[in-house]
Amino acid sequence: MYYNFHTHTERCFHASGKEIDYVRSALNQGVSMLGFSDHAPFPDKDYGLRMHYCDLDDYLSSIASLAEEYKDSIKLFKGLEIEFMPQYIDYYKTLYSDHGMEYLVLGEHIYMKNETQLRNIFFAQSSDDYIDYADAIVQALDTKLFTFIAHPDIMFINDIQWDNNCDKACEMILCAAEKYDIPVEFNANGIRRGKRMYPDGIRYPYPHMRFWERLKGSKQKVIIGSDAHIPEQIIDNSVKISEDICSSLGLNIIYDPISHKEDL
Repeated sequence: MYYNFHTHTERCFHASGKEIDYVRSALNQGVSMLGFSDHAPFPDKDYGLRMHYCDLDDYLSSIASLAEEYKDSIKLFKGLEIEFMPQYIDYYKTLYSDHGMEYLVLGEHIYMKNETQLRNIFFAQSSDDYIDYADAIVQALDTKLFTFIAHPDIMFINDIQWDNNCDKACEMILCAAEKYDIPVEFNANGIRRGKRMYPDGIRYPYPHMRFWERLKGSKQKVIIGSDAHIPEQIIDNSVKISEDICSSLGLNIIYDPISHKEDL
């Protein structure tokens, strides 16, 4: 795999390594396209586990400087991983218009329920929460502001038995992705977490095969994302396992979501 568009840095406070460290690691591993997508700040509130808003300009200028310095060796892209909340529509737009963002990854960890209640999908109480999570993703894609969906099946990290809501949530997410021709990400960080026992058997927390098997033989665009939190993870064994699984399922893998978006 010669690309990665899901890359974090030490700025988010739960990763390590500066931008230059990821560029050097990418070059050592033969990567020709590297997209930075650190966890985005919000201008009026710190939701935790993300860079501070005051660091945003320095993050972008660092990437721009490295892009110029290494332009003959690797192509770098400026992005962010960010949650969708309806009250920030104008902010998402200004990230493109005022900050020169090249892409936004929809990484829905926290989300709004009924436009008033802030929820975290890592702490779902029942599969009803999966429907709210999927609905937040559908609302996000309706804006046409996001380049791809990170770990769309991350909800299955919870110890909740598979039921009709699980099927419905998968269908909602994939139908919206198909409607807007938005790639979904097969996320290698779930592989790194390792397999363990869940109510529906021994498996990775995500990617969940019952989600991805729905895409066998489909034209739905899929991107493999390392979700690197240390430089060495840009291309590691978990990425290679992800490639093998995607190949075995015959998924429609794309390699450059930026050009894909420009073609829409």
